[in-house]
Amino acid sequence: MQTDGISIFAAMAGGILPALAWLWFWLREDSKHPEPRRLIALAFLAGMCTVALAIPLEQLAAAIVPDQSFTFPIWAAIEEILKFSAALAVVLWRKDNDEPVDAVIYMICVALGFSAAENTLFLWSPLAGHSVLETIVTGNLRFVGATLLHVLSSATIGVALALAFYKKSRVAKAEYAVVGVILAILLHSTFNFLILNTPQEYLLRTFVFVWIGVVALLAVLEFVKRIRPAILK
Repeated sequence: MQTDGISIFAAMAGGILPALAWLWFWLREDSKHPEPRRLIALAFLAGMCTVALAIPLEQLAAAIVPDQSFTFPIWAAIEEILKFSAALAVVLWRKDNDEPVDAVIYMICVALGFSAAENTLFLWSPLAGHSVLETIVTGNLRFVGATLLHVLSSATIGVALALAFYKKSRVAKAEYAVVGVILAILLHSTFNFLILNTPQEYLLRTFVFVWIGVVALLAVLEFVKRIRPAILK
């Protein structure tokens, strides 16, 4: 029992601490007008809780559509829609969401919370079998790849919301949100497809695309910070 407790603690530390490190990194992008810490924490926790909904839905999807070529896109859609729904439910409607970049930051917070819980579950499986090496490898790969994938896909939705921030029409805002969700699903699905079809020895090459996406996101964030009503009428 004591060993199980240590394994659970180690899995939680390995899943949550890297996500918090990334959270610190991304929050620096909004250092001039930081969001309230309670809302950052709320968005992060909402993302973690969302995993509890995603798992049974993904299991149901796998049972109905056993072909992985179709299952993975469905899983991507489930995760992206749930993350966006969580952000809508807990933070995006609040008055503190008062500038375009805020939507991106909140979506990243939800994504990192989701990733923290998901990574904990992935790490718990090898630890339960007492495979330290497998745990280290799994943790490194998810820290480098899967965590940033969640950030990129959710941030895509946030960027779409940012571009629509000063739109007066609710229909236009909804259209931008739908486009953002679709792009996030496509991005997530593409990564899953590459993982599925890439030999193990070349797997790190796939993660290069994720890092390229991170660089692109940093550039887009600089644009989002400069959005003013006159730019997007």
